[in-house]
Amino acid sequence: MAKLEKIDGWRWRMPQEGEMRCPAVVYADGELTRALEGDGTLKQLRGVACLPGIVGPALAMPDAHQGYGFPIGGVGAFDPVEGIVSPGGVGYDINCGVRLLRSKLMADEVGEARLTALADALAASVPAGVGMGGAHQLADKELNQILVQGAAWAVGRGQGTASDLEFCEAEGALPGADPTAVSSRALQRGRGQAGSLGAGNHFIELAVVEEIYDPRAAEAFGLSQGMLVLWLHSGSRGLGHQVCDDYLKRLAKDPDALRPPDRQLIAAPPASPVGRDYLAAMAAAANFAFNNRQLLSQACREVLGRVLGLGPAALGLGLVYDVAHNVAKREKHLVGGKQKELIVHRKGATRALGPGHPELPGRYQGVGQPVLIPGDMGTASYVCVGTARAMAETFASAAHGAGRAMSRTQAKKAARGRDLRAELAARHVVVRAASGKTLAEEMPEAYKDVDQVVRVMHGAGIATMVAKTRPLAVVKG
Repeated sequence: MAKLEKIDGWRWRMPQEGEMRCPAVVYADGELTRALEGDGTLKQLRGVACLPGIVGPALAMPDAHQGYGFPIGGVGAFDPVEGIVSPGGVGYDINCGVRLLRSKLMADEVGEARLTALADALAASVPAGVGMGGAHQLADKELNQILVQGAAWAVGRGQGTASDLEFCEAEGALPGADPTAVSSRALQRGRGQAGSLGAGNHFIELAVVEEIYDPRAAEAFGLSQGMLVLWLHSGSRGLGHQVCDDYLKRLAKDPDALRPPDRQLIAAPPASPVGRDYLAAMAAAANFAFNNRQLLSQACREVLGRVLGLGPAALGLGLVYDVAHNVAKREKHLVGGKQKELIVHRKGATRALGPGHPELPGRYQGVGQPVLIPGDMGTASYVCVGTARAMAETFASAAHGAGRAMSRTQAKKAARGRDLRAELAARHVVVRAASGKTLAEEMPEAYKDVDQVVRVMHGAGIATMVAKTRPLAVVKG
């Protein structure tokens, strides 16, 4: 078992030893650290630190838990020549991500009856659930365009505005995408799923801004206390899952593959044929996800406008930000005082740019990037802001959510005999779910304490608190 040494109240170091090429750092308090000893998170993090070309340290965010390959909540940055790219460092749901939209409404203007009507209308209008098809059936040409253009495809067809792209990570499209690197099976799975929510931890949530901690950043983000906001969490659906599966199988047979002791970390040099193809296919899947969230956002705007009887200007459902979770990206970071291009794998982690970064929209230049941290169905979610310390210390990375405390199997067992809808209703949260199984898997106790996760990031200075929201109505797949 890997041992951790305490650095301070928010950081723990795994010293470099054996086959490790760098140390590892875990962002956690004592309680969260003890919880990691119950699964394979630390062993997986150690495996990341053993990979060729890693520009250390290997990192685990406070929401970390065991995943496939990298721990979920894991971050690893690699030299583009001497390093690797690994599907296990990105995950199956490529660019699973979250976006936050603010409105011009105060939550108390809406009222409980209309919240219920909104939840019903969203559940009826937005395709959700395992394998559920999307609202948009695509021809081959259209799908190929989406894989290159990302969210701009939807905006170009009246599904949103130019400002939606401005407030998207990478402006809603990763460069280097190549549809020819995506298998026919992956294309088939994605063709009918554009504009669908999916299942698992994906959701739509109406919430109220309950507290403001950083008035300056909140003003820049357009958030105010009492405001009605909408959270949206979805990814690349079956297309992204198939891309990951395809390249794991190809790597298993490829002579260029690098085979570390943990077979889930199988990887390739970025410049090898299989490495180049994976990066191109991964970017295409990420762009499908950006477009998917854009289509879902527009569907939500239309539902809220119809139920509340408001036009777009009165509703004002504008994008605060959209961030990706599961990606490997070419980025420039300071290493040893010099700017260097790296391939940064974020697996269940999110970008957290500090003030002044050139990729930030002008409106956010003075404060930093919104870092969106959704909780579970029954507790808070947080808006934080990236910092200069994150850029210097974590390759501009932070946690992506509360992080699971139970496996889905454990959660279903714990939920037996309980009426979760009634329990959430007692907390004044309206819930609509396509499946009782999903509701059980996503029960609040299945997740870590999001307040605790956010306190660690705030205390460590890698993403500081701006605002807290409380759920009012949640739609699950």
